[in-house]
Amino acid sequence: MFVEREASVGEPISQERRNALQSDKRILGNVVQCDGARATISAYAEDADGTVTGQWTVGKMISINLGTTRTVGLVYEIGKSDRAWSNEGQNPIEVSIELIGEVRDGAEPGAKPVFDRGITAYPHIGAIAHRIRSRDLQAVYDLAGRHSVTIGTLSQDESIDANIAIDDTLARHFAIVGTTGVGKSTAVSLLLRKSIEARPDLRVLILDPHNEFAASLPEYCVKVDSKTLDLPFWMFRLEEFAEVLFRGRETVPEEVDVLRDLIPAAKNLYRNPSSGTYVRRGSDALTADTPVPYRIADLIKQIDERMGLLESKNDRPILKSLKTRIESAAADPRYRFMFNSRLIEDTIHETIGNIFRVPNHGRPVTCFEMAGMPSEVVNSVCSVLARLAFDLALWSEGRLRLLLLCEEAHRYMPADPRLGFAPTRHALSRIAKEGRKYGCYLGVVTQRPGELDPTILSQCSTFFAMRLANEQDQAIIRSAIADSSASTLAFLSSMGQREAIAFGEGVATTMRLKFEKLAQEFIPGTAKREQVEPSVDGSDVDLAMIVERLRNVPKPQQAMAFAETVDSARQAGDPDYKKPATAAPRAQPDDDFDTRYGLKPSTFGMRS
Repeated sequence: MFVEREASVGEPISQERRNALQSDKRILGNVVQCDGARATISAYAEDADGTVTGQWTVGKMISINLGTTRTVGLVYEIGKSDRAWSNEGQNPIEVSIELIGEVRDGAEPGAKPVFDRGITAYPHIGAIAHRIRSRDLQAVYDLAGRHSVTIGTLSQDESIDANIAIDDTLARHFAIVGTTGVGKSTAVSLLLRKSIEARPDLRVLILDPHNEFAASLPEYCVKVDSKTLDLPFWMFRLEEFAEVLFRGRETVPEEVDVLRDLIPAAKNLYRNPSSGTYVRRGSDALTADTPVPYRIADLIKQIDERMGLLESKNDRPILKSLKTRIESAAADPRYRFMFNSRLIEDTIHETIGNIFRVPNHGRPVTCFEMAGMPSEVVNSVCSVLARLAFDLALWSEGRLRLLLLCEEAHRYMPADPRLGFAPTRHALSRIAKEGRKYGCYLGVVTQRPGELDPTILSQCSTFFAMRLANEQDQAIIRSAIADSSASTLAFLSSMGQREAIAFGEGVATTMRLKFEKLAQEFIPGTAKREQVEPSVDGSDVDLAMIVERLRNVPKPQQAMAFAETVDSARQAGDPDYKKPATAAPRAQPDDDFDTRYGLKPSTFGMRS
C-alpha cells in the first residue's frame, strides 16, 4: 500500500507514498501548535481527488518529519473548528496528537530505525505530518534484543507482531485487569503458555476460585482441590491457625496467648517424648510458628493440665472455650485436609514438592481449585501457600523460580484494610515488594482494580488493561501509566474482545494489541459450557449426587453381624440410586400389641 521513494529537496528523510505517481510535494498535514507533550496538526478531511480519507482516525500513529528525526505521535482527537461540514470543496480539520517519542535512521545504510522515548527536537510550526512508515512502527515496539515472546498483533497494524519482554514481565510482576467477559482468563492462559515455553524452569501456582484453569492447561497442569489437598495443621503459623479456629471472626487475645505458650510445648513433646513439657530456650528453641509436627491430642492434654492447676482458676473459661474450638475444628469435614492424617509424621518435604512441583515431572503448573470452599478456609490456605512460595524461593538461593498467579486478587488483597485476612495480605505484599530479588514472582488478575490494595498494584511493573467500564477503575489505571501515554487510555471503555493496552517494563512503549486466538479446548471454562444441554423438565438432574457434594461427608458405614452378607444394591444417596416403584408393605402389629405402649393394657401381665 505504501512505497518508499527517494527524498525530495527539503525532505532529507524519505516519506511513504500511497501511490508511486503521487506528487512529492503532497503533504498530509502541517503542525500548527505544539507544547511539551502534545501537538495540533492542520489538515484536510479529503484527499487530492476530493474523497474523504481515513488517514486521520483516533488511535492511529503518525510521524512528523523534522529532517534528521521523525517525531511519533498518537491521534487522540479529531475535529473541525467551525463544527460544520461542507459537501462542496475541502473541509479543514484539526488533529490532536500525543507525542510519544522519536525515530532515527540507523548510522549505517540499510540499518533498522531506532526508537527513543525521549524527544530531542520538538516539531516546529509547519512541520510535515504523514502516516507512520511500517519500518518506523516496528521500531517503536522493538524490544532491543531483550528475550521476548509474541502474544498477538498490533491493533494499529495486524501484520506486526505484539511482543513482550517475558523476563521483565515476570520478574517485575504483572497485572491483567478488565471487566467480566472481555477475555481475561483467556489472556492469562495464553501468557502462561508463552511463559512456560520461554522459561522451562518456571513453576506456577494458580489460585483459581472458579475451577477453570486446569482444563485450559491439560498438558502442564496438576489439579489440587479440597479433596486432594494435603496441608497439615502444624504447617500453619499461629495467626493462620487462629483464623481456622475462630472461623474468620475476631480472635480472643487470651486464647491466642494460650496457644502461643502451649503449641511449642506440644511440638517439643513430639520431638522428645521423654522430655515432658519442658520447652528449650535458646537458638534452637521452637516457637508457635516453627513448621514442626505436633499432635492435637498433646495440645489438648496441655490445656487439660493447665485447667487442673490451682492458679489457673480464673483462666478455666478461656481454656475450656479454646479446647472446644480445637475439637470442633478437628472434627469439621471442611478442614479434613488439615486434620485427616491419623499418623502425625514430618511430611513437609512431600507436601511442598507436590504443591510447588519439585521435581515437576513435565507438569510445572499447580492449579489450586477453591470453588465451594468456605472463605475462612481459603484465607488460611492462601496465606500458607503464598508464604511457602516466598520462603521456598528465598532459601533455594535462586534455584527455584516461582510464579504465584492470583485470580480475583481483590478477594485476598482488598483496598480496605479492615477487610480480608491480614496474614494473606502480608504474604502477598512481601512477594510484591521483595520477591523479584529471590525469584518469586506475582501475577495479579482482577476485574475491579479500584477494590485492590494500591500497594500491591503499584508493585506491578507491567499492565495489560482490557475493557473497563467503571470510572473508578479507569482512574486507577490512569494513575499507573506515564503522562506521555495517558490519552491511550481513552479507549479503555470501548475496546473489543481480546484487545488490551499494554504498558510498563515488559513492553517498549504503550501498545494497543489484540491477543492471539487460542484453540477452543484451551479457553478457560469451555469444558463447563460445552456440557450437554439440560432438559426442560429437569429429568437429567441427579439430586442425590448434588446433595452428596453439598454435604461433602462420607456416608456412614452400617454395623454388620459377623459373616453377614453385604447387599450390593444401590442405596439412597448413591449417584445412580432410583427409588423403587412400589415399597414393601409394613408389617401390621399383632392384636396383643398397642403401638403406643407396646402391649394392650387389658392383656398386660395375663397368661393365656
